Amino acid sequence: MSAVAIDESRPFVPVQIAVMTVSDTRTLADDRSGDTLVGRIEAAGHKLAARTIVTDDVSAITAKLREWIADPGVDCVISTGGTGVTGRDVTPEAFASVYEKEIAGFGEVFRWISFQKIGTSTMQSRATAGVAGGTYLFALPGSTGAVKDGWDDILAYQLDNRFRPCNFVEIMPRLQEHIPQRSS
Repeated sequence: MSAVAIDESRPFVPVQIAVMTVSDTRTLADDRSGDTLVGRIEAAGHKLAARTIVTDDVSAITAKLREWIADPGVDCVISTGGTGVTGRDVTPEAFASVYEKEIAGFGEVFRWISFQKIGTSTMQSRATAGVAGGTYLFALPGSTGAVKDGWDDILAYQLDNRFRPCNFVEIMPRLQEHIPQRSS
C-alpha cells in the first residue's frame, strides 16, 4: 500500500464497534474468530460496544442488527460467520435486508485479498458490507484467517480516521444527511 498512509498529524478517533458471531455451534468460550476480531479492535484503540453470538437464522440476525443500528452507542457492526454457500449460511441475506446502501467494494476487495492467499476457494465467500441508520455493517466469513484478512488488510485502515486518502470514519457524520432534520 505505497500510495496510501496513516497521517500521524491527525488525532485518532475511536469507533464503537459491536461484534456478532453467527453460528449454531459456537459459544463465547470457543469463539476463536470472535476473540481474534475483538483483540484486533481493542489493540487498534477502538471501543468494543457489544458482543454476541446469534444462530444462523435471518430473523435472529436481522433483529440484532436492527437493535444495534438503533443504538447510538454503536457506530459499526462486524460479524463473523454465515457467509458461505451452504443452506444454513444466511448472514448476507440478513444484512442485505437492513441495508440502506450496500458497500459492494468491501466484498470485492475482501475476495481479491483472499484470492492471493487461498486462490479460487475465495469465491465461496459472500463477505458483504453496507450502511443503515448511520451504522456501518460488515459481514466476514467465520474462519480466523478470514477475520485477520478482513481486519488487517481492510477495516484497520478504513476504520482509522487518519488513513489517507480517505476512510469510513471521516464520513460518518454525513451518513444520515439524506434524512430531513427537524427544526426545534
